[in-house]
Amino acid sequence: MPKTAFLFPGQGAQQIGMGVKVAEKYPAARQLFDQAADILGFDLLKLCAQGPEERIHATEISQPALYVSSLASLEVVKDQSPEALGQVEVAAGLSLGEYTALAFAGAMSFEDGLRVVRVRGQAMQAAADATPSGMVSLLLLDEEKVQQVCEKASDAGLIQIANYLCPGNIVVSGDQAACEKVVGIAEEAGGRAIPLKVAGAFHTPIMQSATEKLANVLESVQIQAPRIPVVSNVDSKTHSDAAEIREILVKQVVHPVLWEKSMNALLEMGVEQFYEIGPGKVLKGLMKRIARKASVENFNDESIV
Repeated sequence: MPKTAFLFPGQGAQQIGMGVKVAEKYPAARQLFDQAADILGFDLLKLCAQGPEERIHATEISQPALYVSSLASLEVVKDQSPEALGQVEVAAGLSLGEYTALAFAGAMSFEDGLRVVRVRGQAMQAAADATPSGMVSLLLLDEEKVQQVCEKASDAGLIQIANYLCPGNIVVSGDQAACEKVVGIAEEAGGRAIPLKVAGAFHTPIMQSATEKLANVLESVQIQAPRIPVVSNVDSKTHSDAAEIREILVKQVVHPVLWEKSMNALLEMGVEQFYEIGPGKVLKGLMKRIARKASVENFNDESIV
């Protein structure tokens, strides 16, 4: 029964300054950013430090930036809680964070993971540019009510659940007109609706054009069985077969993220201690809504005193 899990954040956790303190204090973290600059062709650490903000939030930048910053934050764990690295038995990551989890678990190298993440971000940005679309976070409504809200708004275009985050927090995604319509319908149903600052309708068929490019780059990199299980966003299960991992990562782009179900799967496995590795505290907040008594510790730039 695994007792300890590492969690890695996804898009939305990015912020100016992420990874900077970690890179300043730990040479191994700085080395990751140097490697990233060689692969990406620009100074990622400088961009994280100075912005501009709209660049950090651009999909093709935020995804590699979160991937590198999160893996760099493992150096904080090594320094402050080295026993945690020896105890971790399972991992998971929210959307983009699943790639970070797989790289941490040895399913792919840091370099290959970054190459894949770069293509993923570029392909998702291109798909978003091709279709005006967006995402809206719906609060205070259960899954059944959210489904009803989506049905009422669907005459304006595609709109469906994209992220099952935690009880009372479900994200819907779809055509821009439907996203705009869903706000009023959700509020009439007693919920709160918060349009998200994202490029487009992630985790819906609107991202279909991104899947071919992602599948191609995944075929070009070596993937092996992870040394510890990684719980998938798509089905809340673990996978060890390389072909299966590739397939699930492609499917993830157009499939809802089952985060709440994945966290419950970890709890059912017996996990008692969670560590959120990377920028922000989004996953800690979600876990407290899923299992109030769960123990979650954060390791990132803010952990450095």
